[in-house]
Amino acid sequence: MSNISSKDVHVPMQLRIDATRQILEVLRDGKVCKSYPVSTSKFGLGFENGSNRTPLGRFVVSEKIGAGATVGTVFKSRAPTGEIASQGGQEDLVLTRILWLAGLDAANANTRDRFIYIHGTNQESLLGTPASHGCVRMRNADVAECFDEISEGTLVEIVV
Repeated sequence: MSNISSKDVHVPMQLRIDATRQILEVLRDGKVCKSYPVSTSKFGLGFENGSNRTPLGRFVVSEKIGAGATVGTVFKSRAPTGEIASQGGQEDLVLTRILWLAGLDAANANTRDRFIYIHGTNQESLLGTPASHGCVRMRNADVAECFDEISEGTLVEIVV
């Protein structure tokens, strides 16, 4: 049996979210091939339950939810409500697609239980600034595109 380290594993596609620059980058074979504006938490970065902060570190897309849903579909508790949202409003809606993250590091191991997602938003005008309640928000068209390009198990890094 050989010793294989994580740096020896070929990772053809991964996502990197830069919380400082408020962008999500799609990497293929380590090279950025696309980038999208995002919003991380307006409460800052952190790991605490109930903090509404965006966690840092390494994650995996543990579940993809919403395949084929109409762009703008509202999800409550990860189920489509049948409603299509328009842009605006104060409520932090989960729209279009959900990429549910699970933490791979000791500090972010509670991420899945905190219901931290990458998802579409009804507040696209705020993208590029920290504005969410812990999740990573994307434009609805962008999250639908990204959803179709990646698979469950895709590595995600959230960095500063």
